[in-house]
Amino acid sequence: MPVKNMTKKQIQVFFERLREQRPNPKTELNYSSPFELLVAVTLSAQATDVSVNKATDKLFPIANTPEAIYALGVDGLKQYIKTIGLYNAKAENVIKACKILIDKHNSIVPNNRADLEALPGVGRKTANVVLNTAFGQATMAVDTHIFRLGNRTGLAIGKNVIEVEQRLLKVIPKEFMLDAHHWLILHGRYCCIARKPKCNECVVSDVCQWPDRFEFGAAKSIPVKMLQDQN
Repeated sequence: MPVKNMTKKQIQVFFERLREQRPNPKTELNYSSPFELLVAVTLSAQATDVSVNKATDKLFPIANTPEAIYALGVDGLKQYIKTIGLYNAKAENVIKACKILIDKHNSIVPNNRADLEALPGVGRKTANVVLNTAFGQATMAVDTHIFRLGNRTGLAIGKNVIEVEQRLLKVIPKEFMLDAHHWLILHGRYCCIARKPKCNECVVSDVCQWPDRFEFGAAKSIPVKMLQDQN
C-alpha cells in the first residue's frame, strides 16, 4: 500500500507535536561561531555528530579561525580529524575553504548559498545547515534521516533529496519553518529510525501515513479535529 500525502491539518498537528516535544531544538554539533559550524558540518558528511564533536573538541581550542586552521596545513589538520571517516579528503577541502575565506571573504563565513556552495566540500545540504543554524534563514537541509522520514510519513514524498526539500519548503507552515530542520532530523535520528522505528513511542504516529506503523506499535489514528480539540 503506497504512502499517502499528509493533509494540511495533519501537517499542522505533526509540527505542533514536535514543537511541544522539543521546544528549543538545536544541532548536536558543538560550535560557537559560524566558522566552527561550517567546519563541523563539512566534517560530518558520512560521519556521526558524536565522532565530529570528539575531534572538534580538541581542534577548536587550538584552531578555530580560517587563519589558524590554514596554518595547520593539511597534514596538521589530519592529526585532529583522523578518527572521522573520509578525513583525508575532508582535510584537503577544509584547508582550501579556509584559503578562500581568507582571500575572498575577509575570513568571514558568507551568509548566502552561492558563496557557501563555492567552498570546497560544501554542497547544498551543508550550505542549508549553515544558513539555517548560523544565520537563521528558513532553509531545509535534507539528510538521510529527513529523506526517510518525509517519504515514510507522507509529510514530503520525493524520489530524491531535492524533491523532498522542495516539498518540505512548500508544505511546512511558516511558524515552524525556522526550526523544522532540527525537529525532523532529531525525530528521524531517535524515533523514526530506519530498521525498527519506535512507532509505539512516537508523538505523531496518529497523523503519520505509513501503512506499516501499526506493526511497530503505533496507536490507531484518530480524527485530526479531535487532536486539535485536545490542544
